[in-house]
Amino acid sequence: MDQEYTQRLKNIEAHLDRWLPENPDAAWLRDVFPGTENISALSIKSLLEPGKDMISRGGKRWRPLLMTLVCESLGGGDAALPLAPLVEFCHNASLIHDDIEDDSDERRGKPAVHHIYGVDTAINSGAFFYFLPLCCIESCAAENKGQIYRLWAECMRRLHLGQAMDISWHRDISFVPAIEEYYVMCGLKTGGLSRFAAELGAFSAGAPQESARRLGDAAEKLGIGFQILDDVKNLTTGIPGKKRGDDVVEGKKSLPVLLFLHKRPQERERIFSCFQAAKAGGVSVPETEELIQTLTDSGVLAEAEENGHSLIQEAREIFNSQCAGFPINEKSRVLLDGLIGLIS
Repeated sequence: MDQEYTQRLKNIEAHLDRWLPENPDAAWLRDVFPGTENISALSIKSLLEPGKDMISRGGKRWRPLLMTLVCESLGGGDAALPLAPLVEFCHNASLIHDDIEDDSDERRGKPAVHHIYGVDTAINSGAFFYFLPLCCIESCAAENKGQIYRLWAECMRRLHLGQAMDISWHRDISFVPAIEEYYVMCGLKTGGLSRFAAELGAFSAGAPQESARRLGDAAEKLGIGFQILDDVKNLTTGIPGKKRGDDVVEGKKSLPVLLFLHKRPQERERIFSCFQAAKAGGVSVPETEELIQTLTDSGVLAEAEENGHSLIQEAREIFNSQCAGFPINEKSRVLLDGLIGLIS
């Protein structure tokens, strides 16, 4: 099974390289900037290099893999594969901007992109990477290009609203959103790209709109579950390529924090003071570990982790039931189910 994933990931990388080449040639320039001439290599480099850097650092690529496996499972073969940049480039663009907005030091084991190339270049390059993959829509053979554009635009609006909510919450340390609103925020910010990937896969296979919507719902749950588990890892084992506890420095209102604050409102001021100390002094200050230990001892980290796994299991059941009504590619369905298991 690992070989099946590896081959699909190679195919995805080939399509990413198609639109983000190491050395853009005249054909690439004509496709991306039609009618534009006399562009220096230096200008192109400053536009592409930050995004190329972020992409080259790796990443799980599970969103475009989800897209292709949904398409295959519904009998669409590799019809969705050329759209892989539409999912992965937008995801990496959001990471570049997220690191600027959070003033993060690291991403995937290296200095954050804006620390290497400068904030101005990183903002511009990150924004470009939302729009670059639209070129792959024009180049693909899909008959429903208008629908794909609509899905992309909706996803981008949802993504930025979710990010706005997240930013406003950590800028106001004393604000405690409702648990229900947290799930809305995660559904917009993280679940939105997952939904986009699943719906792209479904529409590429010719699935009816209702089936695509239900698969999108499932993928949104998958994205929320992934985000919850990611936030738990940040406060426990740490996430490779990032500093353990940097969510505390950011003042992030993750699910474990919100569960604790709603269960023990009398301790809010102590938690807020830990956030403030971490923001001022970084992950090494004792208040960072104090907050993590408090969350661990109270049981909310374990509760959040269980919630994350439950959402992913709900998503898995929906995927299995929705894919069952089509002329299914059984091998791809098994791979899709395995991918969901890997995410959890």
